[in-house]
Amino acid sequence: MDGNTNVDDMLHVMEWHNGEKEFSPFSDTEMARRQNELRDWMAKNDVDASLFTSYHCINYYSGWLYCYFGRKYGMVIDQKNATTISAGIDGGQPFRRSFGNNITYTDWRRDNFYRAIQQLTPGAKRIGIEFDHVSLEYRQLLQDALPGVEFVDVGQPAMWMRTIKSAEEIKLIKEGARVADVGGAAVAAAVKAGVPEHEVAIAGTTAMIREIANSFPFVELMDTWTWFQSGINTDGAHNPVTNKKVQSGEILSLNTFPMIFGYYTALERTLFCDHVDDASLDIWEKNVKVHERGLQLIKPGARCMDIAIELNEMYREWDLLKYRSFGYGHSFGVLSHYYGREAGVELREDIETELKPGMVVSMEPMVMIPEGQPGAGGYREHDILVINDDNTVENITGFPFGPEHNIIKN
Repeated sequence: MDGNTNVDDMLHVMEWHNGEKEFSPFSDTEMARRQNELRDWMAKNDVDASLFTSYHCINYYSGWLYCYFGRKYGMVIDQKNATTISAGIDGGQPFRRSFGNNITYTDWRRDNFYRAIQQLTPGAKRIGIEFDHVSLEYRQLLQDALPGVEFVDVGQPAMWMRTIKSAEEIKLIKEGARVADVGGAAVAAAVKAGVPEHEVAIAGTTAMIREIANSFPFVELMDTWTWFQSGINTDGAHNPVTNKKVQSGEILSLNTFPMIFGYYTALERTLFCDHVDDASLDIWEKNVKVHERGLQLIKPGARCMDIAIELNEMYREWDLLKYRSFGYGHSFGVLSHYYGREAGVELREDIETELKPGMVVSMEPMVMIPEGQPGAGGYREHDILVINDDNTVENITGFPFGPEHNIIKN
């Protein structure tokens, strides 16, 4: 920058478009459907514009997944326009990935992100923001930038809209489940006594990335990962990969997670290396029975809480309920380990939601037996089920579960 240049003479908000729109697995009709469903809600609730700031909502309504790195990102939807807001460091990628327009703010002044919002919401009196994403400080900065504006929550309504998947979403989710199975096969093939967890995980992740790359004409390859755990590391569903070496006779946990266009899918299985002792086999078989019953209970009209309560009784009969560590499943769609959650569709005792056609949910019972007890370790199976429009339920996970399949002898 020239030493004589005044920062006020520099551009603060601009259209920094570069190239053409890129391939999306979703049609223009599908993306317009999402935005128009939101507009219908806005019209009914006297909301002039909605400002989305989360990964999941911006991705759902635009197709673009931002890279946070300490900067703010947004998307403004009103009755006529849909515009993502990105930082200059991202170049033209946000425009290429967004369904709709994109504007870029620069780093020349601290408040340029808020200038962009001001430009996109002239005259707005009621603006929807995500109450579950905007911090107290963030909200105050928005209020300072938009004096006199009333903020209403758009996070919950948007969440309920996302819980019902379109046919195009379900097609992509099925593709993700297929890729997860590919990763699972690679993990199982890599398991061997003496091999470190991270080497097994690398095999699964590499297989999935290559499969995703080969399955689409253009795709951003990001965030696909594997958690492979052994021994005591299996006690938590989200424990990270380590360099611990697998031992013969040890309990293992296979977890593959392909990410495709912001959509997460998962495969999770209990394995044993070479052989399984009697105490572990007993717990494993019991957890498989809970899993199988859970698969039967997922159907249209079933309440999330009722599914959880019935499965609790199975664990209680075996004195295993005290070892259950989380809910029995959750909704799938635009989510990841660092963003998104359709909290209204979780298979827990405190969720009254009825399952409906278009929902996609997991069944994933887990118990964790503490170290030092017979059968110590974490046991978990995980399948993804689609509730179809004709009220049938389809299990889209293909990788087998249970002792007859997953005692790995390589």
